[in-house]
Amino acid sequence: MPRKHVLLCAALAAALLVAVPGSGTAAETDYSLKVDASGKGPSIDDTMYGVFFEDINRAADGGLYAELVQNRSFEYDPADNAAYTGLTAWAPHSGTLDVVDDDGRLNERNRRYLELGLPGGIINSGYNSGIAVREGQRYDFSVWARADRPGTALTAVVTDPAGTPLGDPVRVEVRGDGWARYTGTIRAQKSTTTGRLLVTGAGTGTLRLDMVSLMPRDTFKGHGLRRDLAEKVAALKPGFVRFPGGCLVNTGSHHGYDAPDFERRRSYQWKDTIGPVEQRATNWNFWGYNQSYGLGYYEYLQFAEDIGAMPLPVVPALVTGCGQNRATDDPALLQRHVQDTLDLIEFANGPADSTWGRKRAEMGHPAPFGLTHLEVGNEENLPEEFFARFTEFRRAINARYPGITVVSNSGPDDTGGTFDRLWQLNRQAGVGMVDEHYYNSPSWFLENNHRYDSYDRNGPKVFLGEYASQDNRFFNALSEAAYMTGLERNADVVKLASYAPLLANEDYVQWRPDMIWFNNHASWGSASYEVQKLFMTNVGDHVVPSTASGSPAAQRPVTGAIGLSTWATAASYDDVRVTSAAGQTLFTDDFSGTDAQWTKSGRGAWSVVNGAYVQSDAAAEDTLVTAGDRSWHDYTLNLKATKQSGREGFLVAFGVQDTGNHYWWNLGGWNNTQSAVEKAVGGAKSTLLTDSTRIDTGRTYDVRVEVRGRHVALFLDGRKWGEFTDQVAEPFRQVVTRDRATGELIVKVVNAQDNAARTRIELGVPVAPLARATVLQGRADDVNTEFAQPIKPRSEQVRVASTFTHTFPPNSVTFLRIRSRS
Repeated sequence: MPRKHVLLCAALAAALLVAVPGSGTAAETDYSLKVDASGKGPSIDDTMYGVFFEDINRAADGGLYAELVQNRSFEYDPADNAAYTGLTAWAPHSGTLDVVDDDGRLNERNRRYLELGLPGGIINSGYNSGIAVREGQRYDFSVWARADRPGTALTAVVTDPAGTPLGDPVRVEVRGDGWARYTGTIRAQKSTTTGRLLVTGAGTGTLRLDMVSLMPRDTFKGHGLRRDLAEKVAALKPGFVRFPGGCLVNTGSHHGYDAPDFERRRSYQWKDTIGPVEQRATNWNFWGYNQSYGLGYYEYLQFAEDIGAMPLPVVPALVTGCGQNRATDDPALLQRHVQDTLDLIEFANGPADSTWGRKRAEMGHPAPFGLTHLEVGNEENLPEEFFARFTEFRRAINARYPGITVVSNSGPDDTGGTFDRLWQLNRQAGVGMVDEHYYNSPSWFLENNHRYDSYDRNGPKVFLGEYASQDNRFFNALSEAAYMTGLERNADVVKLASYAPLLANEDYVQWRPDMIWFNNHASWGSASYEVQKLFMTNVGDHVVPSTASGSPAAQRPVTGAIGLSTWATAASYDDVRVTSAAGQTLFTDDFSGTDAQWTKSGRGAWSVVNGAYVQSDAAAEDTLVTAGDRSWHDYTLNLKATKQSGREGFLVAFGVQDTGNHYWWNLGGWNNTQSAVEKAVGGAKSTLLTDSTRIDTGRTYDVRVEVRGRHVALFLDGRKWGEFTDQVAEPFRQVVTRDRATGELIVKVVNAQDNAARTRIELGVPVAPLARATVLQGRADDVNTEFAQPIKPRSEQVRVASTFTHTFPPNSVTFLRIRSRS
């Protein structure tokens, strides 16, 4: 997952929203929406929206995988987390304890076990506050055990933290010194969220334990997944499930868990995760903990089938990402991974008498899972190295399984050199689908609704595999909803889309925002979950052409004063001139006198020296000085700039409202490795344009910035350096689709502002007089929690007609299902 533009969302919300009048009643802004009900836009696939599951934030162990015992196989290790030992989550009750790794192990891939000196016992604390059980529910206990004295009594019971039993114990006799699995059922007599599992052995000698497990009997469809979490995912009705990552796929060693080294920090390799759970190899998790692989490839495929979704697995491309950025140059290892991928397709789709289809059948699923899509790699930052290896996978898969869509990717960001180069390689090779990932500010999502309008209709299709606005407030969800109207409008290009991450255990958070939050006893959907659910359960079959008026504020030109700045650099400026589009001089300064026309921020050492304006402190950062009128628009800024010393180049600002709200042209930024245009809103910056320009020390550059409406062109030494049109954060967005099964138009409107949107809607066809409205509404800063969910849908009937006026509430998402009479 990329870490880009980590922004101050509260400041952005304040900057983007219109103030509510003091009366407490929302002001109204007028809009129009015209629908061509007889027209037909792009078809929308049933798989348009899906979910992305990665084991981050304890999404698997301690999350969707229903196992209640943490570190059940004593495999935790400092390689997973510096604080881990083989007894993490365990505490002594009595007797002596020792985690052992020797030839007496359960099997070669389950290498550690516990030796318990008798009489003795050990206590497991589970996840979060403890092991959660509910009164009257049954929990299946199992353990692999052996004892040097036949007939050793083993007891397991759930207790409170003080040791008081909360249910009837399980009692078994360990038959001898050969490993065997023992089972029993505990029925909880009281509910608790702080339970402990106590396992004791009586008598004398040594009891050896491994794979100590406590699973709720009541799991989702009986397949070992935590019911409430699985049901929340199922309620989305996702079209696909992308798994298992993410950074789990493209980090760590690409070698296997094999003798003699037993590599503990590996990329996610599917063959490690199938078969009996006690034979699955342990692994480090990139996000700082251990993976038991109790939730493995078979379980992922089964879960996708259980919720009616298309499985979309991701396999490593032997190029690491997520900050590691290394290519593995080992042809034999590459061919092993290519063959593993072919074997994966056979495991998913092969007949029950094929080599890998037989393994699937032995696990309980003789019928194929029907795999159609497979992704190779995830967010690789080395385009050439990645694509060379991707090509090997794609060639082999196409030769053996031509019906499989092999998905590539475009790196970890929405723009930049890696993004551009990977898209170029994918287009040239005729790749069918490219996965894009980005995590951006709410303003970015509001401004980029038209991102896919200009994509090549005949090029690779887009899989938007990971995206989110960077917080869990309702305003973030509103910005995502606004963006999703653009995804649907471009459903002929964007074929798949999934918010990320999916799950977060509130006590083990490595990444936020997240769609579904939980602890050991409760779960709740975020505001983004409610938005995703509304869209995913009301997709429609095709887009219906529609147009809407924009917000008045969104039509305003780029407006503001000018500025000069430096960052860890000394620089001088001269001959600053601003002229209107008509040629009228608005401002000029040749620094033949004082700097009285300039307002300083207090940072840096600015002074007039020999007829130039010099910032002489080469260590100072963000030294912005400003001049001119904040109401200026449609103007041209000319100046000369010279880098004198330091790490970077110089910055030229325009559209300046204040030090936290402006645009600037950052020439020679990032230690003089690139140049970019950045936009600051509420002090938080995002990048609008970038290239590789560097700035030479001692050279004087002619700089020109032309601002026309919302279009800006930039010239360096008389040559056009770049241009862009800044799409304003339009808060009013819409898309219309048709549900053929019901004959309904689905009018989807997002109003991401504090003003109500009074809208004249022209459908142009006869319609039934009543429509069903589903509305999400709240305050921009609302956050759903375990104890309060202010953002939840409400349904109501509204009166409609061929032409009617409807007022969409402030800060709302509204879906109108309108039945056509034609």
